[in-house]
Amino acid sequence: MTSSERTRAEIHVRGAKKSFSGRTVVDVDELVLGDSAVEGLLGPNGAGKTTLMRMIMHSIPLDEGTVTLHKRDGSTITLSELPPHQMVSNGVVKSTQVVSDFDQLTILDSLLLALATPGDESPIRWKAERELAKKHEEEIRHQLDRFGFGNPNEVAGSAGEKKLLDIVRCLLLKPDVLLLDEPTAGLPDDITQLVMSAVRELALGGTSVVIVEHDLEVIWELCDEVTFMAEGRVLMKSDPETIRNNSLVVEKYLGADHA
Repeated sequence: MTSSERTRAEIHVRGAKKSFSGRTVVDVDELVLGDSAVEGLLGPNGAGKTTLMRMIMHSIPLDEGTVTLHKRDGSTITLSELPPHQMVSNGVVKSTQVVSDFDQLTILDSLLLALATPGDESPIRWKAERELAKKHEEEIRHQLDRFGFGNPNEVAGSAGEKKLLDIVRCLLLKPDVLLLDEPTAGLPDDITQLVMSAVRELALGGTSVVIVEHDLEVIWELCDEVTFMAEGRVLMKSDPETIRNNSLVVEKYLGADHA
């Protein structure tokens, strides 16, 4: 490995600010995400966690500052200069809090659409779809079986199925950086454990995972490092145990019961 290479991709946020109606929602001087395999982003409601994720994806523009992706091969991409639709092709993927784009597509078609690249396009559409399905058949079947999906030619019905299908989409893409926004919200405990296992497996494969999650047990169990935010600012970054026992974190977010 050369001096310019790194073990996993990192997101560098510098001087990033965002305000709505005169209220500052995010004000981050400097933050590196991805220097640990799985990193939690923790803070009270209104801390700016989801807004920061959307700024990274450039689905909302920054008022000031930059967001850059430092890839494993040593190259750097300024994400804050790219349109949102180019994030996936550059290796950055974000899950969706409220999933609504699977209503008309079958489970299989939804996943194939996510996996398709410009190189998969063909004048004979059915042929391209068959080749794409064959190429990814084994890994799609593995992930659908893992989460208990039945017939892939059916439509995902419940909100839980749609959430899981979105997580499967993220796993299949094997991004350099995966941002997960409350991935286990509303899921039963056994499925939550499956999601955590799948995320850890992906991280061990080299993906940098950043997770916003209100289920604190997920944060404590899954994350190697935690960044704590409040009022749009990063207050501290450390291992889960240090964060969990910090008096400021307990006061602002966890409450005395978690001390």
